[in-house]
Amino acid sequence: MNDDEQGVVVDRRIVPFPTSISAPARAALQRLVGDDGIPVHALYAMPDPTDHDGWIRMKAAVDAQYAASVEGLAGGLHARVETIRTGSAIVHVATPDKIARADCAYIDLHGGALVFGGGQACRAGAQMQADAHSVRCYAVDYRTPPEHPYPAALDDCMAAYRHVLERHAPGNIVVGGRSAGGNLAAAMLLRARDEGLPLPAGLVLLSPQVDLTETGDSFATNRMIDVVLPGSLMASNLLYANGADLAAPLVSPLFGDPTGFPATFLQTGTRDLFLSSTVRMHRALLRAGVAAELHVFEAMPHGGFMGGTPEDRELADAIARFVEARWP
Repeated sequence: MNDDEQGVVVDRRIVPFPTSISAPARAALQRLVGDDGIPVHALYAMPDPTDHDGWIRMKAAVDAQYAASVEGLAGGLHARVETIRTGSAIVHVATPDKIARADCAYIDLHGGALVFGGGQACRAGAQMQADAHSVRCYAVDYRTPPEHPYPAALDDCMAAYRHVLERHAPGNIVVGGRSAGGNLAAAMLLRARDEGLPLPAGLVLLSPQVDLTETGDSFATNRMIDVVLPGSLMASNLLYANGADLAAPLVSPLFGDPTGFPATFLQTGTRDLFLSSTVRMHRALLRAGVAAELHVFEAMPHGGFMGGTPEDRELADAIARFVEARWP
């Protein structure tokens, strides 16, 4: 180890899946690890940020996988969906069969490393949130690189937010984002506040990708421990930023000033690559006087255990309680 990089030397070792989590959660982790003990997602390399053709091919393949994965959910989703365009943004508007509060709205910003996750997966996400909260959900199918780098996605989120504000009072709106969507949710609120727009009643950040510089501790300590997101996303970060400063607040909202933000729910896991980003965002919110609650789940990787476990249900219940408490 040289003088430029000091730290703890760790020998090669097996990090077991702990018995402190449920059997279904342990099984979910095991399914994402090969016989050699290496996370299967680590086998997929991202193209160089300059290889736009490679990114277009990869995006098509990943979005097709996402679409196939949500097909199995179709029978369990009940909300009806209308796809609209407002300004630059495509928005999937999902209305539940039994709407509890017609005046309330949930804005959903999907994950996918700021590159993937649009289309059918985004549409299904709108239905899931509408069903979960019994309110109208607006899921933003924001534009992505390489065709549309920063700030296109953020511009789309702002267009969608303005559209929702024309139909719902700000005190009746909750904004939520998972992973990359957490980045855009926080950045959207920073920009909305600075542009003089009213902020929503609540913010939900699930394992948010709020630090594209990847400077937090868990980017090293949880590398290859997180079986869902085993390594750096720097290639997609650079593709998204397209030359913008990775530490700029609207690119990495962790470095913005969240003064005036609404009550915020943050979730991560002890094996999440973004654990540090979430913990640091929580501290930044507290320093700014924001009512923020942090939920850290034992051995949970990025994005949770992929549904069906007691831990996933506990998280869903906690989010539902938080959102319900935001409505007037």
